[in-house]
Amino acid sequence: MRVVALVPGGIGDQILFFPTLDDLKRHYPNAQIDVVVEPRSKAAYRVSKSVHEVLTFDFQDRNSLADWGNLVGTIRDREYDVAIAGKQSWFVGLLLWLTGITVRIGYQGKGSVFLNHAVPFKPSQYAAEVYHDLLQPLGMTTPVPELAVNVPKPDIEWAEKEQKRLGVHETGYILINGGSGQLSQAKELDKIYPVQKWQQIIQNFQQKQPDLPVVVIKGSDDEQFVRSLLESSPGIKVTAPDDIGKLTAIIAGANLMLSTDSAALQLSVAVQTYTIALFGPTDPAKLLPRNDKFLAIQSPTAKTADVSPNAVLEKIWGG
Repeated sequence: MRVVALVPGGIGDQILFFPTLDDLKRHYPNAQIDVVVEPRSKAAYRVSKSVHEVLTFDFQDRNSLADWGNLVGTIRDREYDVAIAGKQSWFVGLLLWLTGITVRIGYQGKGSVFLNHAVPFKPSQYAAEVYHDLLQPLGMTTPVPELAVNVPKPDIEWAEKEQKRLGVHETGYILINGGSGQLSQAKELDKIYPVQKWQQIIQNFQQKQPDLPVVVIKGSDDEQFVRSLLESSPGIKVTAPDDIGKLTAIIAGANLMLSTDSAALQLSVAVQTYTIALFGPTDPAKLLPRNDKFLAIQSPTAKTADVSPNAVLEKIWGG
């Protein structure tokens, strides 16, 4: 059986789709599963254990009819048996109908007239459960499995060397993911936490736990963020993993992760690192599973910046 899944969205969305792909592969071990994702999200599949090939298409772009036609042709050429649409979309529904794929699965609503299997869309659920509902037409009604990733061995080895370079391989470390390097859209600015508040949290932590190093993840656009933290807390360590496998491996080694709502947060969930997550405009119940390892702090407003440092510190110290 050949399956193609169209999954618009960022890297975090892809990680949340992993349980659906993994469960599909578990039930159909001989299936070849491909995905069509936006170019910005292709990197996520470095840590996927179930996908055969990753195709890219910019669903958010102003695509011409020729662009959509090329995608239809690419999919038709691969002769898939099953197509799964990970988002309600009139265009995607039409596209799947034009491919001639026999089994076309998606959500009820926009574009479902072009599908032959439409499942109820329940956006109030945990996002991984929302995606997992798409397997119901294939006779799969088991609960959604936990997020899981497959980190390449070279990335694990890199993380071990990085921990030694930082001098944290014996002590352990608290990891902070608070920059804006992974935020790709203006609407995500409400997910940023001010550097001044991170400084308060770090200084308090260093006072109470001086022997447990603080490591900050430096993303592609985090130069100023990291520089500001180093000025106020020169004892912190900085790591800059250059791909998602290395990032996952360094998260897996942490004693605790503090993170804003980002792709790295989903990786932390996948590797089961104790995590405190700061949320602004998003409902934590939609992005975190029910598990005592993952604690959410919801902003009193729609902006992560309005989370009090004291609220974070209370979670850290169990107050």
